[in-house]
This record gives sequence, C-alpha cells and structure tokens, in this order.
Amino acid sequence: MKTFLIIAGIIASLTVILGIYCFIMKKKVSKSGLKKSLGFSVSSFVITLLGAITILIPDMVMAAETAAQEASSVSGIGFIAAALSTGLATIGAGYAVGAVGSSALGAVSEDPKILGKTLIFVGLAEGIAIYGLIISIMILGRL
Repeated sequence: MKTFLIIAGIIASLTVILGIYCFIMKKKVSKSGLKKSLGFSVSSFVITLLGAITILIPDMVMAAETAAQEASSVSGIGFIAAALSTGLATIGAGYAVGAVGSSALGAVSEDPKILGKTLIFVGLAEGIAIYGLIISIMILGRL
C-alpha cells in the first residue's frame, strides 16, 4: 500500500513540477502537448489508484466479515435510524433552503433593506439539517 501511495505522490509531484517549470520558463506549450502530458498523468494516477483498491479490497472484506459477526441486529437498526435521520433532515433542509432562498432573492431585489431578515430565514431553514445531525449523533452515542 505504501508503494502505491509513493507512486501516486511522485506522479502528482511531477505534474505540479512540470506546470511550474512551464510557468517560470514562459514556455509556450502547445495544446496537444499539454493534453498528452495531462492525459499521461491522469491515466497513470488512475492505474495506480486501481492497483491500490485491488490490494485493499480483500482487507475490507475481511474487516466487514468480522464486524458483521460482532454486530447485533439492534445496532444495525440503530445505524439505519441514524442514517435516516441525517438523510431525511438534509433532504428537508435542501427543499426548505431552495424555497426560502428563491423567495428571499425575489424580496431583496424589490427592497434591499430586508436582506438581514431574509438571511435569518435561510439560516433557520439550514438549521433543519443540523437538527438531524444532532439526532443521529445522539443515536450513535447510545449504540
């Protein structure tokens, strides 16, 4: 795993160094040359990442099997409850911010003095997601 991280770091460093070199030397690089070097960097990085994932998958499967043996059905339902509370709260917050934000934008365009009041309403709509997160933290704390 360390080998893959070192290779990925070298690829990223070489890409950055090449960009700095071209910038400092004021080299005019053709678009095709730039596309080739960027394509090589991205493809080699993706290949390295896929190799690392291939090595990590057996370890993750083993960890999941041992965790499944240790966990009970009650804790599984608790995890589902925590996920639902956060997920549904963020969906509700997104809907609320969309409705309140668009209305606030229309109101501020008519009267710029009410910007502060509209920001309060948008903040209250965003608070819905925070409440869901707090509930899920409380659920996870009891598991």
